[in-house]
Amino acid sequence: MAIHQKPVKTPNKAHNGARAQVLRLAQQNWESGVKYAKSGDWSKAQVAFDKAVKGQPQDALYLLNLARAQMKNGDTKHAQLTAMKVVDLEPDNVLALEIACECLNLQNRHVESVVLMQKLPEHVTRSARYYQLLGESLFNASQYEQAISALFAGLGLDIDHVLSHYRLGLSFNALGLKQEAIECFRTALTLGMGPGDLAAQGLLTFIEREICSWQHARTDLAVLRGLAAKLPADSVAWASVFAHVTVTDDAQEHLRVARSCARFQARLAEPLAPLAPRALGERLRVGFVSADFHQHATAILMAEVFEQLHADSRFEVTMYSHGPEDGSPMRERLKLACAKFVKVEALSDKQVAQVVREDGIEVLVDLKGHTRGSRLGIFGHRAAPVQASFLGFPGTTGADYMDYFIGDAIVSPLEHANNYSEKLALMPRCYQPNDRQRAKPQPCTREEVGLPQDALVLCGFNQPFKLSPEVFDVWCRMLRQLPGSVLWLLQWNDQSPAQLRAEAEARGVDASRLFFAPRVGAKEHMSRLALADVFIDTWPCNAHTTASDALWAGVPLVTYAGHTFASRVAASLLNDVGLPELITTNLADYEAKVMQLATDAARRQAIRDHLVQARETAPLFDSHSYTRDFGRLLWAMAERWSQGQPCDHIALIEDGTAS
Repeated sequence: MAIHQKPVKTPNKAHNGARAQVLRLAQQNWESGVKYAKSGDWSKAQVAFDKAVKGQPQDALYLLNLARAQMKNGDTKHAQLTAMKVVDLEPDNVLALEIACECLNLQNRHVESVVLMQKLPEHVTRSARYYQLLGESLFNASQYEQAISALFAGLGLDIDHVLSHYRLGLSFNALGLKQEAIECFRTALTLGMGPGDLAAQGLLTFIEREICSWQHARTDLAVLRGLAAKLPADSVAWASVFAHVTVTDDAQEHLRVARSCARFQARLAEPLAPLAPRALGERLRVGFVSADFHQHATAILMAEVFEQLHADSRFEVTMYSHGPEDGSPMRERLKLACAKFVKVEALSDKQVAQVVREDGIEVLVDLKGHTRGSRLGIFGHRAAPVQASFLGFPGTTGADYMDYFIGDAIVSPLEHANNYSEKLALMPRCYQPNDRQRAKPQPCTREEVGLPQDALVLCGFNQPFKLSPEVFDVWCRMLRQLPGSVLWLLQWNDQSPAQLRAEAEARGVDASRLFFAPRVGAKEHMSRLALADVFIDTWPCNAHTTASDALWAGVPLVTYAGHTFASRVAASLLNDVGLPELITTNLADYEAKVMQLATDAARRQAIRDHLVQARETAPLFDSHSYTRDFGRLLWAMAERWSQGQPCDHIALIEDGTAS
């Protein structure tokens, strides 16, 4: 958007000398602002435009240029207010409307942006830019069908607008229209997104995995990895980091991509003034930031930990929620499990950081990382003196503004420290919390869930994006060697079952041996899960929460542990539940271990008996000792800052001390 100019004004002779002088001075200030803007000095441009506006407060053009300068300087709140003054003066001024809407989007006020865009008078011609911005606002406001309509309208005026094709893909994907999303991303890649190609290719590769469409799987994965390999060391580009973590087992690649995306998310951040070290009080002020404080896997795992921290006089817990209000019992449970529950979804990253700073938070924990709806930009403002990443994302954030990554000696051993941008803060046992209050399996029959009564049931309840042609090759080979066995999968979407049946047939396995379980409530799911004989894990991204569910349900689980965090989670869980013998480190051993269990009913029963007892005795399910250790780790991180020490790796050992 270029600086807006107009001819030099000549004051009317009727004006008195003082008024004419004011007008001339305003004109001069405006002209100075234009010069500064053209040279890229937006700070000086803003000062000059502000002086011009003070001389001519009703001049729409002066106001418009001031709004643009304010937006360029990151002052989105005042830029939006300034632009709205123009809209009030000239309701037909599309440029002012667009600036105001862009500023609202930057403040995460997407619904307001949509409402404002739709107030443009009917007689005003809608440009491609108008529809592009409206589509972006509608998508961010989760109004996906309307976003698609707006984006198509924009493409009707500018068919080659690559971001519109990309956002169409995002919108289709949000509606579960995966194939349509794939085609949009392919179009965007054909047109070329420059630095954005990495994000589009990541989403394309990931969504193909989601629907088990493997026709181009190897080629698309190779292209994705090629783009990642070419990233400059100082790259600042959006990326689908989660895609890389789930489809490759290359920790250095994960770090390279995460760093680029972390810089992109914090590109507009201006760190708040550093806080000098100070003595800690009797209560440690801890904040947790997430969009998932509702019925979500993260909340399910953390609920009891929050409750126990809240009950501990050594902690003051605040939750900063930038996600939806779903009205679920879990949402209400979490609101009671903290000293303060703050809804920040309508605040900008900077505003959230300021709220955190005002609350005196000493340790701020992000529970999202590079997952959908993340707000790493909050941490880019250095909201708290100690900032840590935990649980929500299975890998490094790549952010130099994140101090610690909370893991354990199996998922993130110290010898893997060079794969993380953060210092490692290691729990003495498994990093993953568990809620002992979750439902236990209740009596349930295979007939009730549509399984054959006498079959050997191999269960792979991971989401389909964790499957790959290589994983399915091994699974089908085992099915061929085990007459009477069936493969039991979750039906996460409508597209994957048909694809997987066809892939099974291509591998010599009758498609009738594949059974798909619909998605049901947590209690019903836990009861049916117990009907499986063996849970077979995926790689390079293991089962995480799903693995905890399987072990809680008493199902033997075999995993293949790789070289990255995402590929070592199930190994950590198995170790903490006392079954390290079910961890393998190569495909041959993985397949042999599954086959051994599949043909040894007595051994399977012994493991079941062990797991039933483990619900009460294993460290994995001991939420009280987990919370104690987690709290000690938080204190250890805070104490280093309090004592003026730089961040360093912390490995909590089982007696609670840090090394």
